[in-house]
Amino acid sequence: MTKTGKPLAIDGEVIRPGHPYYDDARRVFNGLIDRRPAVIARCRTAADVAVAITYARDLDSPLAVRGGGHNVAGSAVCDGGVVIDLSTLRDVRVDAKRHLAVVQPGATWHDFDQRSQAHWLACTGGLISSTGVAGFTLGGGIGWLVRKLGLACDSLTAAEVVTASGAVVRAADEENQDLMWGLRGGGGNFGVVTSFEFKLHPLTSVTGGLVVHPRDRALNVLRYFRDFAASAPDELTLVAALMTAPNGHPAVGIGACFAGS
Repeated sequence: MTKTGKPLAIDGEVIRPGHPYYDDARRVFNGLIDRRPAVIARCRTAADVAVAITYARDLDSPLAVRGGGHNVAGSAVCDGGVVIDLSTLRDVRVDAKRHLAVVQPGATWHDFDQRSQAHWLACTGGLISSTGVAGFTLGGGIGWLVRKLGLACDSLTAAEVVTASGAVVRAADEENQDLMWGLRGGGGNFGVVTSFEFKLHPLTSVTGGLVVHPRDRALNVLRYFRDFAASAPDELTLVAALMTAPNGHPAVGIGACFAGS
């Protein structure tokens, strides 16, 4: 109940402690995060999101928003507050003629890529397919196609946003321009995005993979990476990482994706 005595009434599902799905609903990608929200609002519509925001505001409650739930810091869940859970909203609609995709906020990059690549179209997405489209884009979005196509947010052309007042607005270059500027990489504190629109780019194939060396070769490998990347073409994205190999041995790796012919 809110301070006004009204329940959280949404078309979606309301999940509280004791609900059979509560523990699954509060779990995020980072298994070290163990937070217990007071209520999880599994929203179905922008109107549901507006109601949940008003509910949290009336309670003066912490508020978290969950898209893919992949953020390492666990920002998709909070202790003792309200979680707006959009994870079931995963529809991706592609207009191949206009090179546009309209994406719901719970979609992952696997969902996105499966739909867009069916038409030989793409934009910069997550390095990992289970990453959510929403948080990745709102944070900027550095992915395998970043050198050729720019950040994920560079391909964002419009968004439907529920503001802190509960209003549902459209942000685009010609409408609510300041809000659109903030959404392109500024993080998730400008409102709750309930729909994303992306410009898609032709892409027929890529060549990529991971080369792994023993950790004791890291100095030479990273020097090579530095020198090679300085003159690499825009079609080639490279990522270097100190890592642990599947056999448990320390290693250094270079991931590569070439989006040229």
